[in-house]
Amino acid sequence: MRGLAAIVFGILAFSWPGLTLATLALLWGAYAIVDGAFALVYGVRGSGGTRRWTYAIVGVLGVLAGLIALFWPGETALILVMIIGAWALAVGIFEIIYAFQYREANAHPWLIGLSGLLSAVIGFFILMYPGAGALSLIWLIGTYAIFYGVLMICAAIQLRRFRQRAAAERSA
Repeated sequence: MRGLAAIVFGILAFSWPGLTLATLALLWGAYAIVDGAFALVYGVRGSGGTRRWTYAIVGVLGVLAGLIALFWPGETALILVMIIGAWALAVGIFEIIYAFQYREANAHPWLIGLSGLLSAVIGFFILMYPGAGALSLIWLIGTYAIFYGVLMICAAIQLRRFRQRAAAERSA
Protein backbone atom coordinates (compact mmCIF):
# COMPACT_ATOMS: atom_id res chain seq x y z
CA MET A 1 0.00 0.00 0.00
CA ARG A 2 2.88 2.37 0.75
CA GLY A 3 4.27 1.79 -2.75
CA LEU A 4 0.93 2.48 -4.41
CA ALA A 5 0.41 5.64 -2.36
CA ALA A 6 3.89 6.87 -3.34
CA ILE A 7 3.26 6.24 -7.05
CA VAL A 8 -0.11 8.02 -6.94
CA PHE A 9 1.50 10.98 -5.18
CA GLY A 10 4.30 11.07 -7.79
CA ILE A 11 1.87 11.00 -10.69
CA LEU A 12 -0.23 13.77 -9.15
CA ALA A 13 2.89 15.90 -8.67
CA PHE A 14 3.67 15.56 -12.40
CA SER A 15 0.06 16.02 -13.51
CA TRP A 16 -0.31 19.38 -11.79
CA PRO A 17 3.09 21.08 -12.04
CA GLY A 18 1.54 24.50 -11.55
CA LEU A 19 0.46 23.68 -8.02
CA THR A 20 1.10 26.34 -5.47
CA LEU A 21 3.41 25.37 -2.68
CA ALA A 22 0.50 25.46 -0.25
CA THR A 23 -1.35 22.89 -2.35
CA LEU A 24 1.80 20.77 -2.55
CA ALA A 25 2.05 21.00 1.23
CA LEU A 26 -1.50 19.71 1.63
CA LEU A 27 -1.00 16.93 -0.92
CA TRP A 28 2.33 15.89 0.56
CA GLY A 29 0.94 16.14 4.10
CA ALA A 30 -1.86 13.72 3.24
CA TYR A 31 0.62 11.33 1.62
CA ALA A 32 3.01 11.48 4.59
CA ILE A 33 0.19 10.71 7.02
CA VAL A 34 -0.98 7.69 4.99
CA ASP A 35 2.58 6.43 4.51
CA GLY A 36 3.41 7.03 8.16
CA ALA A 37 0.26 5.25 9.35
CA PHE A 38 1.08 2.15 7.29
CA ALA A 39 4.69 2.15 8.52
CA LEU A 40 3.56 2.63 12.13
CA VAL A 41 1.06 -0.22 11.93
CA TYR A 42 3.73 -2.47 10.41
CA GLY A 43 6.23 -1.47 13.07
CA VAL A 44 3.86 -2.01 15.96
CA ARG A 45 1.74 -4.95 14.78
CA GLY A 46 3.98 -6.69 12.25
CA SER A 47 4.45 -10.38 12.87
CA GLY A 48 7.84 -11.79 13.75
CA GLY A 49 11.02 -10.08 14.75
CA THR A 50 11.73 -7.49 17.39
CA ARG A 51 13.56 -4.98 15.24
CA ARG A 52 10.57 -3.31 13.66
CA TRP A 53 11.13 -0.26 15.87
CA THR A 54 12.66 1.47 12.86
CA TYR A 55 9.32 1.32 11.05
CA ALA A 56 7.49 2.56 14.13
CA ILE A 57 9.82 5.58 14.27
CA VAL A 58 9.43 6.18 10.51
CA GLY A 59 5.66 6.00 10.97
CA VAL A 60 5.59 8.52 13.80
CA LEU A 61 7.90 10.88 11.87
CA GLY A 62 5.73 10.56 8.76
CA VAL A 63 2.48 11.28 10.60
CA LEU A 64 4.00 14.23 12.47
CA ALA A 65 5.57 15.71 9.31
CA GLY A 66 2.28 15.27 7.46
CA LEU A 67 0.29 16.97 10.23
CA ILE A 68 2.72 19.89 10.29
CA ALA A 69 2.30 20.30 6.52
CA LEU A 70 -1.50 20.12 6.79
CA PHE A 71 -1.85 22.57 9.67
CA TRP A 72 0.62 25.17 8.35
CA PRO A 73 0.45 24.97 4.52
CA GLY A 74 0.89 28.69 4.07
CA GLU A 75 4.28 28.83 5.79
CA THR A 76 7.33 29.59 3.74
CA ALA A 77 8.55 27.26 1.03
CA LEU A 78 11.82 26.82 2.86
CA ILE A 79 10.14 25.27 5.90
CA LEU A 80 8.21 22.79 3.74
CA VAL A 81 11.34 21.94 1.79
CA MET A 82 13.25 21.33 5.02
CA ILE A 83 10.44 19.15 6.43
CA ILE A 84 10.33 17.03 3.27
CA GLY A 85 14.12 16.76 3.13
CA ALA A 86 14.49 15.81 6.79
CA TRP A 87 11.66 13.29 6.52
CA ALA A 88 13.13 11.64 3.41
CA LEU A 89 16.59 11.51 4.99
CA ALA A 90 15.24 9.95 8.20
CA VAL A 91 13.12 7.42 6.30
CA GLY A 92 16.14 6.48 4.21
CA ILE A 93 18.44 5.99 7.19
CA PHE A 94 15.93 3.84 9.07
CA GLU A 95 15.14 1.72 6.01
CA ILE A 96 18.86 1.08 5.47
CA ILE A 97 19.15 0.03 9.14
CA TYR A 98 16.14 -2.26 8.72
CA ALA A 99 17.59 -3.81 5.55
CA PHE A 100 20.82 -4.66 7.37
CA GLN A 101 19.00 -6.02 10.42
CA TYR A 102 16.79 -8.33 8.36
CA ARG A 103 19.21 -9.19 5.55
CA GLU A 104 19.22 -12.88 6.42
CA ALA A 105 15.53 -13.19 7.28
CA ASN A 106 14.08 -11.57 4.18
CA ALA A 107 14.24 -12.34 0.50
CA HIS A 108 14.33 -8.64 -0.37
CA PRO A 109 16.74 -6.70 1.88
CA TRP A 110 18.52 -5.13 -1.08
CA LEU A 111 15.24 -3.59 -2.31
CA ILE A 112 14.52 -2.08 1.09
CA GLY A 113 18.14 -0.91 1.33
CA LEU A 114 18.00 0.57 -2.16
CA SER A 115 14.75 2.41 -1.43
CA GLY A 116 16.33 3.66 1.80
CA LEU A 117 19.41 4.86 -0.08
CA LEU A 118 17.18 6.65 -2.60
CA SER A 119 15.27 8.35 0.22
CA ALA A 120 18.46 9.37 2.03
CA VAL A 121 20.10 10.78 -1.11
CA ILE A 122 16.99 12.75 -2.09
CA GLY A 123 16.57 14.00 1.48
CA PHE A 124 20.21 15.08 1.64
CA PHE A 125 19.91 16.85 -1.74
CA ILE A 126 16.77 18.68 -0.66
CA LEU A 127 18.40 19.77 2.61
CA MET A 128 21.54 20.97 0.80
CA TYR A 129 19.61 23.00 -1.81
CA PRO A 130 16.42 24.24 -0.13
CA GLY A 131 16.17 27.27 -2.37
CA ALA A 132 15.51 25.20 -5.50
CA GLY A 133 12.58 26.36 -7.55
CA ALA A 134 9.13 25.03 -6.71
CA LEU A 135 8.68 23.38 -10.10
CA SER A 136 12.05 21.63 -9.82
CA LEU A 137 11.13 20.48 -6.34
CA ILE A 138 7.77 19.14 -7.50
CA TRP A 139 9.43 17.18 -10.31
CA LEU A 140 12.16 15.89 -8.00
CA ILE A 141 9.67 14.78 -5.37
CA GLY A 142 7.37 13.27 -8.00
CA THR A 143 10.23 11.28 -9.53
CA TYR A 144 11.40 10.15 -6.11
CA ALA A 145 7.89 9.07 -5.10
CA ILE A 146 7.38 7.01 -8.26
CA PHE A 147 10.76 5.24 -8.00
CA TYR A 148 10.30 4.70 -4.27
CA GLY A 149 6.82 3.30 -4.86
CA VAL A 150 8.05 0.89 -7.54
CA LEU A 151 10.83 -0.33 -5.22
CA MET A 152 8.38 -0.85 -2.36
CA ILE A 153 6.00 -2.80 -4.61
CA CYS A 154 8.89 -4.98 -5.82
CA ALA A 155 9.88 -5.61 -2.20
CA ALA A 156 6.30 -6.57 -1.33
CA ILE A 157 6.16 -9.02 -4.25
CA GLN A 158 9.46 -10.56 -3.17
CA LEU A 159 8.23 -10.84 0.41
CA ARG A 160 5.02 -12.54 -0.72
CA ARG A 161 7.04 -15.06 -2.78
CA PHE A 162 9.34 -15.65 0.19
CA ARG A 163 6.38 -16.29 2.50
CA GLN A 164 4.72 -18.62 -0.02
CA ARG A 165 7.93 -20.65 -0.38
CA ALA A 166 8.35 -20.83 3.37
CA ALA A 167 4.74 -21.98 3.82
CA ALA A 168 5.15 -24.59 1.09
CA GLU A 169 8.32 -25.90 2.73
CA ARG A 170 6.62 -26.10 6.14
CA SER A 171 3.66 -28.03 4.76
CA ALA A 172 5.85 -30.43 2.75
